[in-house]
Amino acid sequence: MSASLSDFSAHALRAELRAGTLSAREVTEHFLDRITERAELGAFVAVTAEHARTAAAEADERYAATPRDERDRLPALHGIPIAHKDLTDVAGAPTTHGSAALPHAVALADAPGVQVLRDAGAISLGKTQVPEFGLTGYSENLIAPPARNPLDPARTAGGSSGGSAAAVAAGLLPVAPGSDGGGSIRIPALACGLVGLKPGLGAIPTDVLRGVRDEFGSPRLTVTGPIARTAQDAALLFDTMRGAGRTGHDEPAVTAVARAESLRGLRIGASDASPFASAYPTPLSPEARAAYELAGRILAGLGHTVDDAAVTYDPIYPQAFTRAWTAGLSLLELPDGAAERLAPLTRVFRERALARSVEDHTTAAAQLRAFAAHARMQWAQHDVMLTPGLAMLPPRVGAFTSLSPDDDYQLQCEWAPYTSMVNVTGLPAIAVPILTTEAGHSFGVQLIGRPGAEETLLQLAAQLLA
Repeated sequence: MSASLSDFSAHALRAELRAGTLSAREVTEHFLDRITERAELGAFVAVTAEHARTAAAEADERYAATPRDERDRLPALHGIPIAHKDLTDVAGAPTTHGSAALPHAVALADAPGVQVLRDAGAISLGKTQVPEFGLTGYSENLIAPPARNPLDPARTAGGSSGGSAAAVAAGLLPVAPGSDGGGSIRIPALACGLVGLKPGLGAIPTDVLRGVRDEFGSPRLTVTGPIARTAQDAALLFDTMRGAGRTGHDEPAVTAVARAESLRGLRIGASDASPFASAYPTPLSPEARAAYELAGRILAGLGHTVDDAAVTYDPIYPQAFTRAWTAGLSLLELPDGAAERLAPLTRVFRERALARSVEDHTTAAAQLRAFAAHARMQWAQHDVMLTPGLAMLPPRVGAFTSLSPDDDYQLQCEWAPYTSMVNVTGLPAIAVPILTTEAGHSFGVQLIGRPGAEETLLQLAAQLLA
């Protein structure tokens, strides 16, 4: 059985672990071996094998000590292997932030979201590859090999959750948590042919421990969410991350996905307008266009009303978002001489952020808040918005970093012109694969929901993947 464990969904693994057909030790060793076998993908920065083995042994001991008639009340992710992005602290593992400019200290305690998953029985196998400080839509940095796309290893796996997406797509993990500040779950999910849910701001309590606005008044952009091969697995991890279904009972998103077939009659607005179009060309490749149009036809055939939505965006968006997105770099404290060890894009955008006044930062924040209100008002004319996913094939590894910082950033905006606007609004969105080309590349779409519509989005993903 172990030879095929990489093909198991998280739900299937959970069932085997609860039945005692598999032990946490067996599952952990299998996925540790898979990580070693596919090291060329660059998915992992660090593998914490001994920590994982200790956790697996503890999980098996807990299982053995649990009466047979109570084993359905084991923690929701009992024995399920995961990994965390190398932007967040995991006790006993170094946190690099993908940067050569900072010391790589071993974390003494888990970040709050990590602790939630550990308490739910998940077993962390290590830290996954990220861009420096999670800034870019590709996962390449100066400290470790780049994350490569399992569908085509010459191409990027996306970012900033690129290592996590590569690991799930290659069967190195059954499911993984990611984080998304401008598309960092959805971009790699779309690139690697996966489901990626960006929850609405506040849907996961640990995302808003520092409030719903950043230091300059911008909407807080970054949230955490699941990356998975199926909508059902994404729902399982989402429920766990938000604190629901701690023992595998009362999992509302999982229950909703199980009933996805009955979802009908949504008013879906389709729009390929991008707020970056005022600054950069954003044409869709034929494959991206085909995926977008096919998704609309599938949804209409399932009993939803799909109409073209007349959406317009303020042309100030590219400048305002870019400034707000990089404003936090002005608060980054570095040791003497460390700025020279930053990646070129980080260094240039940090210098610009430092050169702007606090008033400049707060003005950009106010512009984003106004943009968010206007976008939400337009999107609210429909139950759900449908947009294309990525505009073109994932660029080749090294394509971004071979450019100047400004051209690098422009290529990112042209490749992923639909994701960051959703972070600004604070609304939930999901990336769903729709078609696979003859060459094996995946193209998908994005669905944007109203506040609290994560379960509906997961249901729609299940319908599209059925």
